Amino acid sequence: MRGRIKRTKPSSVFSKTQKGDTQMALSKELLDILACPKCKGDIYLNESKDGLICDHCKLVYEIRDDIPIMLIDEAKPIGGS
Repeated sequence: MRGRIKRTKPSSVFSKTQKGDTQMALSKELLDILACPKCKGDIYLNESKDGLICDHCKLVYEIRDDIPIMLIDEAKPIGGS
């Protein structure tokens, strides 16, 4: 008989909302390794969880369909349109 391979579950990137719905969220591990593509500085998730903010560059990188758009040309100025 061949040996069995133990499979482990990857860390979940899903989170529960107050209503109990499951929504996709960026994992803590991904947020820890992402950096601003312009200045290579730290970024963090905004309050509405739909963008990543770089305070140094005053830019917001939008999150679309749970994918951070880390293109400098696509970033929006903080407080801008």
